[in-house]
Amino acid sequence: MSAVIDILISASFWAAVIRIASPLILATMGELICERAGVLNLGIEGIMVIGAFTGWMAVYQGLPLWGGVAVAMAAGMMFGLLHSTLTVPFGLSQHVVGLGVTLLATSSASFAYRLMLPEVTSPPKIAPFQPLNVPGLSDLPWLGDALSQTALTWAAFAVAGLVAWVLYRTPLGLAVRAVGEKPAAVEAQGLSVTGLRMGAVIVGSGLMAVGGAFLTLSAFSSFFFEMVNGRGWICIALVVFGAWKPGKAVLGAILFAAFDALQIRLQQTPLGAALPYQLFLALPFILSVLALILMSRRAEVPAALMVPYNKGER
Repeated sequence: MSAVIDILISASFWAAVIRIASPLILATMGELICERAGVLNLGIEGIMVIGAFTGWMAVYQGLPLWGGVAVAMAAGMMFGLLHSTLTVPFGLSQHVVGLGVTLLATSSASFAYRLMLPEVTSPPKIAPFQPLNVPGLSDLPWLGDALSQTALTWAAFAVAGLVAWVLYRTPLGLAVRAVGEKPAAVEAQGLSVTGLRMGAVIVGSGLMAVGGAFLTLSAFSSFFFEMVNGRGWICIALVVFGAWKPGKAVLGAILFAAFDALQIRLQQTPLGAALPYQLFLALPFILSVLALILMSRRAEVPAALMVPYNKGER
């Protein structure tokens, strides 16, 4: 028990928690926007992969780091356009299309990697984002070390705040929430249900791709295909955990990141030597599922989520 307490009060642990949570926050905000507009985007896993690849490849080819972020977002938005076109105006199954987008995006990344780097046996490295020295914060004891993060991490939390502000403080956010609840009422106000839903999916997919790009441009310095490792599916669960509210979803991402960072450090304790390492790897997922069960019982699902809408329907 003392070993766990020592881990929980260490600045390095909380620095790792914030770092691990950052890509989850970006991708979760993207999924939340989609679902708030009534569209379940199961393409998130593949979109994160293509974002990780395109962002890394863009920087490897000579673009600056923020240029790589922009390229990743553009790639994600392209797949969001494909997903939204098939599911919104054509009304195809959101489950089937989402899984298809995941397969297409993942295989596209694999094909492009082999095509552009045919002779490479190990992924080349790039110079990733470096932790920022924030005046007034970096010099604080304990807190300064925990908040020693890259610009992309700070951007992730800023995006979460921006999403919350837009959804709950602007007419656009009201329209997005309404189109996920009562699309007929939105149409009656003269707004385009198709346009709002497609726009939400495109923007949300762009954020998912930036979440993937975080892994190559900030957390690591190279790309490998297993790096997303189910984070997209976790983000879908985090939307439910957060009851489709940005603030609670961010807390859920931090909670999962804490479980993940804890299991890594527990493996280095005497407890880690006594138990199979697979148990520690499963720990964050087991605890997250339990938390999801407890928190989602009172969650109110958007009424029109996964419900196709045809113009003129009542």
